[in-house]
Amino acid sequence: MLNGQIIKGIGGFYYVDTQVGLYECRARGIFRKQKVTPLVGDRVAMSVVDEENKKGVIEEINKRDTELVRPPIANVDKALIVFAIKNPKPNLSLLDRFIVLAEKEELEIVIILTKADLDDENMLDEIKLTYELSGYKVIPVSNKTKLNIDKVKDELAGNVVVFAGPSGVGKSSLLNEIDKNFKLQTGEVSDKIKRGKHTTRHAELLKLECGGMVADTPGFSSLTLDDISETELKEFFIEFDEFDDCRFGSRCIHEKEPSCAVKEAVERGEISKKRYDSYIQLLNEIRQGKRRY
Repeated sequence: MLNGQIIKGIGGFYYVDTQVGLYECRARGIFRKQKVTPLVGDRVAMSVVDEENKKGVIEEINKRDTELVRPPIANVDKALIVFAIKNPKPNLSLLDRFIVLAEKEELEIVIILTKADLDDENMLDEIKLTYELSGYKVIPVSNKTKLNIDKVKDELAGNVVVFAGPSGVGKSSLLNEIDKNFKLQTGEVSDKIKRGKHTTRHAELLKLECGGMVADTPGFSSLTLDDISETELKEFFIEFDEFDDCRFGSRCIHEKEPSCAVKEAVERGEISKKRYDSYIQLLNEIRQGKRRY
Protein backbone atom coordinates (compact mmCIF):
# COMPACT_ATOMS: atom_id res chain seq x y z
CA MET A 1 0.00 0.00 0.00
CA LEU A 2 1.03 3.58 -0.63
CA ASN A 3 0.53 6.55 1.67
CA GLY A 4 -0.47 9.88 0.22
CA GLN A 5 -2.74 12.90 0.43
CA ILE A 6 -5.88 13.69 -1.57
CA ILE A 7 -5.24 16.91 -3.47
CA LYS A 8 -8.37 16.94 -5.63
CA GLY A 9 -11.74 15.22 -5.82
CA ILE A 10 -14.13 15.32 -8.78
CA GLY A 11 -17.17 13.15 -9.48
CA GLY A 12 -16.20 10.30 -7.18
CA PHE A 13 -12.55 10.26 -8.31
CA TYR A 14 -9.86 11.25 -5.84
CA TYR A 15 -6.37 12.28 -6.89
CA VAL A 16 -3.81 11.11 -4.37
CA ASP A 17 -0.33 12.64 -4.28
CA THR A 18 2.32 10.10 -3.21
CA GLN A 19 6.10 9.99 -3.19
CA VAL A 20 5.99 8.01 -6.44
CA GLY A 21 3.45 10.09 -8.33
CA LEU A 22 -0.18 11.09 -8.59
CA TYR A 23 -2.85 8.36 -8.67
CA GLU A 24 -6.49 8.55 -9.71
CA CYS A 25 -8.45 6.61 -7.10
CA ARG A 26 -11.88 5.41 -6.21
CA ALA A 27 -12.83 4.91 -2.57
CA ARG A 28 -13.81 1.54 -1.11
CA GLY A 29 -17.57 0.99 -0.77
CA ILE A 30 -17.12 0.51 2.97
CA PHE A 31 -16.72 4.27 3.37
CA ARG A 32 -20.17 4.85 1.89
CA LYS A 33 -21.65 2.30 4.30
CA GLN A 34 -19.91 4.07 7.17
CA LYS A 35 -21.18 7.42 5.80
CA VAL A 36 -17.62 8.69 5.47
CA THR A 37 -16.76 10.85 2.46
CA PRO A 38 -13.09 11.30 1.56
CA LEU A 39 -12.07 14.96 1.64
CA VAL A 40 -9.39 16.97 -0.10
CA GLY A 41 -6.54 17.13 2.40
CA ASP A 42 -7.17 13.64 3.78
CA ARG A 43 -4.06 11.57 4.44
CA VAL A 44 -4.84 8.12 3.08
CA ALA A 45 -3.49 4.64 2.42
CA MET A 46 -4.17 3.33 -1.10
CA SER A 47 -3.61 0.19 -3.12
CA VAL A 48 -2.46 0.29 -6.74
CA VAL A 49 -4.70 -1.45 -9.27
CA ASP A 50 -3.06 -0.18 -12.48
CA GLU A 51 0.51 1.09 -12.17
CA GLU A 52 0.90 1.98 -15.84
CA ASN A 53 -2.13 4.30 -15.79
CA LYS A 54 -1.63 5.36 -12.17
CA LYS A 55 -4.96 4.12 -10.84
CA GLY A 56 -5.72 2.93 -7.33
CA VAL A 57 -8.22 2.43 -4.54
CA ILE A 58 -8.37 4.30 -1.24
CA GLU A 59 -8.28 1.72 1.52
CA GLU A 60 -7.91 3.80 4.69
CA ILE A 61 -8.43 7.40 5.76
CA ASN A 62 -6.23 8.57 8.60
CA LYS A 63 -7.63 10.52 11.53
CA ARG A 64 -8.19 14.16 10.61
CA ASP A 65 -6.53 16.96 12.55
CA THR A 66 -9.14 19.47 11.36
CA GLU A 67 -12.24 19.31 9.18
CA LEU A 68 -14.10 22.17 7.55
CA VAL A 69 -17.63 21.70 6.22
CA ARG A 70 -17.77 24.60 3.77
CA PRO A 71 -15.33 24.48 2.12
CA PRO A 72 -15.12 20.68 2.60
CA ILE A 73 -11.44 20.12 3.34
CA ALA A 74 -9.35 18.34 5.98
CA ASN A 75 -6.02 18.84 7.75
CA VAL A 76 -5.64 22.56 7.16
CA ASP A 77 -3.67 24.53 9.76
CA LYS A 78 -4.32 28.11 8.64
CA ALA A 79 -7.24 29.99 7.10
CA LEU A 80 -6.72 33.01 4.88
CA ILE A 81 -10.15 34.62 4.79
CA VAL A 82 -10.37 36.77 1.68
CA PHE A 83 -12.79 39.68 1.26
CA ALA A 84 -12.70 42.61 -1.15
CA ILE A 85 -12.77 46.28 -0.19
CA LYS A 86 -15.11 46.89 -3.12
CA ASN A 87 -16.91 44.97 -5.88
CA PRO A 88 -18.38 43.18 -4.02
CA LYS A 89 -18.84 45.41 -0.98
CA PRO A 90 -17.56 43.62 2.15
CA ASN A 91 -20.27 41.96 4.21
CA LEU A 92 -18.78 41.92 7.71
CA SER A 93 -21.51 39.68 9.10
CA LEU A 94 -20.48 37.07 6.55
CA LEU A 95 -16.81 37.63 7.42
CA ASP A 96 -17.61 36.97 11.07
CA ARG A 97 -19.26 33.68 10.13
CA PHE A 98 -16.11 32.56 8.34
CA ILE A 99 -14.11 33.53 11.42
CA VAL A 100 -16.41 31.62 13.79
CA LEU A 101 -16.17 28.43 11.74
CA ALA A 102 -12.38 28.72 11.43
CA GLU A 103 -12.05 29.39 15.17
CA LYS A 104 -14.18 26.31 15.86
CA GLU A 105 -11.54 24.25 14.04
CA GLU A 106 -8.75 26.07 15.94
CA LEU A 107 -7.16 27.36 12.75
CA GLU A 108 -4.80 30.29 12.67
CA ILE A 109 -6.68 33.09 10.93
CA VAL A 110 -5.40 35.88 8.67
CA ILE A 111 -7.79 38.32 7.00
CA ILE A 112 -6.87 39.36 3.46
CA LEU A 113 -8.53 42.47 2.01
CA THR A 114 -8.21 42.52 -1.78
CA LYS A 115 -8.68 45.36 -4.29
CA ALA A 116 -7.07 47.85 -1.89
CA ASP A 117 -6.43 50.15 -4.84
CA LEU A 118 -10.21 50.67 -5.12
CA ASP A 119 -10.57 51.96 -1.55
CA ASP A 120 -12.17 55.32 -2.35
CA GLU A 121 -14.53 55.22 0.65
CA ASN A 122 -11.81 54.71 3.29
CA MET A 123 -13.26 51.35 4.33
CA LEU A 124 -9.84 49.74 4.63
CA ASP A 125 -8.74 51.58 7.75
CA GLU A 126 -12.13 51.03 9.39
CA ILE A 127 -12.10 47.27 8.78
CA LYS A 128 -8.45 46.94 9.80
CA LEU A 129 -9.15 48.77 13.06
CA THR A 130 -12.13 46.56 13.86
CA TYR A 131 -10.39 43.24 13.31
CA GLU A 132 -6.94 44.17 14.59
CA LEU A 133 -8.64 45.28 17.80
CA SER A 134 -10.20 41.81 17.91
CA GLY A 135 -6.75 40.23 17.66
CA TYR A 136 -6.51 39.27 13.97
CA LYS A 137 -3.80 39.99 11.44
CA VAL A 138 -5.22 42.00 8.53
CA ILE A 139 -3.33 42.31 5.24
CA PRO A 140 -4.58 44.68 2.51
CA VAL A 141 -3.46 43.59 -0.96
CA SER A 142 -3.71 44.77 -4.54
CA ASN A 143 -2.87 42.72 -7.60
CA LYS A 144 -2.72 45.94 -9.61
CA THR A 145 -0.12 47.70 -7.46
CA LYS A 146 1.45 44.47 -6.04
CA LEU A 147 0.74 45.75 -2.53
CA ASN A 148 1.69 43.17 0.15
CA ILE A 149 1.84 40.18 -2.21
CA ASP A 150 5.08 39.17 -0.46
CA LYS A 151 3.36 39.30 2.93
CA VAL A 152 0.73 36.86 1.73
CA LYS A 153 3.51 34.55 0.43
CA ASP A 154 5.06 34.61 3.91
CA GLU A 155 1.75 33.46 5.41
CA LEU A 156 1.55 30.58 2.94
CA ALA A 157 5.13 29.31 3.12
CA GLY A 158 5.41 25.93 4.86
CA ASN A 159 1.71 25.69 5.70
CA VAL A 160 -1.41 23.93 4.43
CA VAL A 161 -3.73 26.88 3.98
CA VAL A 162 -7.34 27.29 2.95
CA PHE A 163 -8.27 30.34 0.91
CA ALA A 164 -11.89 31.03 1.87
CA GLY A 165 -14.29 33.81 1.04
CA PRO A 166 -17.32 34.72 -1.06
CA SER A 167 -17.34 34.78 -4.84
CA GLY A 168 -15.86 37.68 -6.73
CA VAL A 169 -13.35 38.85 -4.12
CA GLY A 170 -10.35 37.74 -6.16
CA LYS A 171 -9.11 34.56 -4.49
CA SER A 172 -8.05 32.92 -7.75
CA SER A 173 -6.57 36.16 -9.11
CA LEU A 174 -4.49 36.54 -5.95
CA LEU A 175 -3.22 32.97 -6.19
CA ASN A 176 -2.26 33.55 -9.83
CA GLU A 177 -0.30 36.60 -8.69
CA ILE A 178 1.41 34.70 -5.85
CA ASP A 179 2.54 31.79 -8.02
CA LYS A 180 2.99 32.39 -11.74
CA ASN A 181 2.69 28.64 -12.40
CA PHE A 182 -1.00 28.87 -11.53
CA LYS A 183 -3.44 29.49 -14.33
CA LEU A 184 -6.63 29.50 -12.29
CA GLN A 185 -9.76 30.68 -14.05
CA THR A 186 -11.05 34.01 -12.77
CA GLY A 187 -14.44 35.65 -13.18
CA GLU A 188 -15.66 39.18 -13.47
CA VAL A 189 -18.16 40.56 -10.98
CA SER A 190 -21.63 41.04 -12.41
CA ASP A 191 -22.46 44.76 -12.67
CA LYS A 192 -26.10 43.94 -12.04
CA ILE A 193 -25.80 42.01 -8.79
CA LYS A 194 -22.23 42.88 -7.71
CA ARG A 195 -21.49 39.27 -6.91
CA GLY A 196 -18.83 37.12 -8.39
CA LYS A 197 -19.43 34.34 -10.84
CA HIS A 198 -18.36 30.96 -9.50
CA THR A 199 -15.11 30.04 -11.23
CA THR A 200 -13.65 27.48 -8.82
CA ARG A 201 -15.84 24.38 -9.07
CA HIS A 202 -14.14 22.09 -6.58
CA ALA A 203 -11.70 22.21 -3.69
CA GLU A 204 -8.14 21.46 -4.72
CA LEU A 205 -4.78 21.53 -2.94
CA LEU A 206 -2.19 23.38 -4.98
CA LYS A 207 1.55 23.14 -4.37
CA LEU A 208 3.30 26.47 -4.03
CA GLU A 209 6.72 27.58 -5.22
CA CYS A 210 7.18 29.31 -1.86
CA GLY A 211 6.54 26.01 -0.05
CA GLY A 212 3.40 24.57 1.50
CA MET A 213 0.04 23.97 -0.12
CA VAL A 214 -3.06 26.07 -0.58
CA ALA A 215 -6.67 25.10 -1.16
CA ASP A 216 -8.49 27.21 -3.72
CA THR A 217 -12.15 26.64 -2.93
CA PRO A 218 -15.54 27.43 -4.46
CA GLY A 219 -16.95 30.77 -3.43
CA PHE A 220 -20.28 30.82 -1.66
CA SER A 221 -22.57 33.28 0.07
CA SER A 222 -24.20 31.24 2.83
CA LEU A 223 -22.76 29.63 5.91
CA THR A 224 -24.53 27.49 8.50
CA LEU A 225 -23.83 27.46 12.22
CA ASP A 226 -25.79 24.27 12.83
CA ASP A 227 -23.14 22.69 15.04
CA ILE A 228 -22.68 25.70 17.31
CA SER A 229 -24.89 26.26 20.34
CA GLU A 230 -25.79 29.63 21.83
CA THR A 231 -23.71 28.87 24.91
CA GLU A 232 -20.52 28.12 22.96
CA LEU A 233 -20.69 30.87 20.32
CA LYS A 234 -18.85 33.26 22.67
CA GLU A 235 -15.83 30.93 22.63
CA PHE A 236 -15.25 31.81 18.97
CA PHE A 237 -15.14 35.57 19.52
CA ILE A 238 -11.58 35.58 20.83
CA GLU A 239 -11.62 39.19 22.05
CA PHE A 240 -14.05 38.11 24.77
CA ASP A 241 -11.43 35.84 26.34
CA GLU A 242 -9.65 38.67 28.12
CA PHE A 243 -12.86 39.64 29.93
CA ASP A 244 -13.92 36.49 31.77
CA ASP A 245 -14.74 37.99 35.16
CA CYS A 246 -18.48 38.35 34.69
CA ARG A 247 -20.75 37.97 37.72
CA PHE A 248 -22.23 34.79 36.26
CA GLY A 249 -18.85 33.35 35.30
CA SER A 250 -18.81 30.84 32.46
CA ARG A 251 -22.63 30.86 32.34
CA CYS A 252 -22.65 34.46 31.11
CA ILE A 253 -23.41 34.75 27.40
CA HIS A 254 -22.72 38.51 27.40
CA GLU A 255 -26.18 39.57 26.37
CA LYS A 256 -28.57 40.78 29.09
CA GLU A 257 -26.72 39.73 32.23
CA PRO A 258 -25.86 42.52 34.72
CA SER A 259 -22.23 43.33 35.50
CA CYS A 260 -21.04 41.69 32.26
CA ALA A 261 -17.35 42.40 31.74
CA VAL A 262 -17.66 41.96 27.98
CA LYS A 263 -20.47 44.52 27.66
CA GLU A 264 -18.49 46.93 29.84
CA ALA A 265 -15.45 46.44 27.58
CA VAL A 266 -17.62 47.29 24.57
CA GLU A 267 -18.72 50.51 26.29
CA ARG A 268 -15.07 51.41 26.97
CA GLY A 269 -14.13 50.75 23.34
CA GLU A 270 -11.87 47.81 24.22
CA ILE A 271 -14.07 45.47 22.17
CA SER A 272 -15.40 46.58 18.80
CA LYS A 273 -19.11 47.41 18.99
CA LYS A 274 -19.50 46.15 15.42
CA ARG A 275 -18.09 42.77 16.39
CA TYR A 276 -20.26 42.64 19.51
CA ASP A 277 -23.38 43.52 17.48
CA SER A 278 -22.44 40.76 15.03
CA TYR A 279 -22.12 38.33 17.95
CA ILE A 280 -25.62 39.25 19.18
CA GLN A 281 -27.04 38.83 15.67
CA LEU A 282 -25.54 35.34 15.36
CA LEU A 283 -26.65 34.47 18.90
CA ASN A 284 -30.25 35.37 18.10
CA GLU A 285 -30.21 33.44 14.83
CA ILE A 286 -28.90 30.32 16.55
CA ARG A 287 -31.47 30.67 19.33
CA GLN A 288 -34.34 31.10 16.88
CA GLY A 289 -33.15 28.35 14.59
CA LYS A 290 -32.45 30.78 11.73
CA ARG A 291 -28.96 29.52 11.13
CA ARG A 292 -28.50 30.19 7.44
CA TYR A 293 -27.30 33.50 6.11
